[in-house]
Amino acid sequence: MVVEIISVGTEILMGNIVNTNAQYLAKRLAHLGLDCHFQTVVGDNPERIKSALDVAYSRADAVIMTGGLGPTKDDLTKEMLIDYFGKTPVVDAQVLNFLEERAKARGFDKLSDGMKKQAVVPADSLILYNHHGTAPGCVMERDGKVCILLPSVPKEMAPMFEECCELYLNAKSDKILVSIIIKCLSKFDAPLAVVGESPVADRLAELLDGVNPTVATYAKEDGCIVRVTAAGKTHEDALALLTPVVDKCRERIGEQYIKYVKEDTD
Repeated sequence: MVVEIISVGTEILMGNIVNTNAQYLAKRLAHLGLDCHFQTVVGDNPERIKSALDVAYSRADAVIMTGGLGPTKDDLTKEMLIDYFGKTPVVDAQVLNFLEERAKARGFDKLSDGMKKQAVVPADSLILYNHHGTAPGCVMERDGKVCILLPSVPKEMAPMFEECCELYLNAKSDKILVSIIIKCLSKFDAPLAVVGESPVADRLAELLDGVNPTVATYAKEDGCIVRVTAAGKTHEDALALLTPVVDKCRERIGEQYIKYVKEDTD
C-alpha cells in the first residue's frame, strides 16, 4: 500500500513552525511496511487542498492529512474533506458532550460556534476520538480512496495515530520494514578520507544498488550513517535478508571504523 502525507497549514508554508508531524508519520509508515513516496504541504485553502488530494490519489492508495481540525475560521480541512468524499456532516454526541463539560469546567455557560464545529464529523466514517485534546480525527473511505485526518498538534496527533491508526493501517500492509543502522566514527575519531560519506559509499560500491535489502549512506555531523533496510512478511524474515548484507557492509567499511551497529527502532 502506498500512503501519501499531506500537511495542511499556512504557518508551515510561512516557516513559522517546523513540520515534525510529517517526519513522525514517515517513520511510523516505514515501520509498518507502507510505502510513502511523496509529502506535500498546503495552506489553509479549500481549493488548494482539493488539488493536493487529486494529485495524491493519482499516485497513492491512501492519504494521511494533518491540520485544519480546530475551532477557528481557517480550520477548513474537515469540511472540505466531507464535501470531497460526498459525506453528510453530523454532530457526534460524544464529542459535543465532552466539549460542553470542558467549557463548563472552565467557567463558560455555552460553547462558541467555533468549538461546536469540532463536534461535526462525517457520517459513515470511522471517528478517532481525541484523548489528548478536543478535535476528533476520522477515517473516510469512498471508491477505493482512503483518507485519515489527524490533528496538527503533535501531542494530539502522535497518540491518535498510535492508538487508532496503526492497527487500521497494519491490516492494509502485507509486509514490514526492518532497518539496521551502521554508525561510522566521526572525522574527529578517524581519518576523514576513511569515514566520510563519499569514501564509505565507494567502499560499499554495488551494495548500494540492492533492491531488497537496500543500502543507503547519510552524512551526519558526528559521522556517516549506513542504513540497510529489508522488507519481509515477518520481522524474522526481514532480519534474515538483512544479516548477510550488514555483514558485507561491516567488512568493507572495516570494524575499526564502526562506532556501533543497531536496529533502527525510532
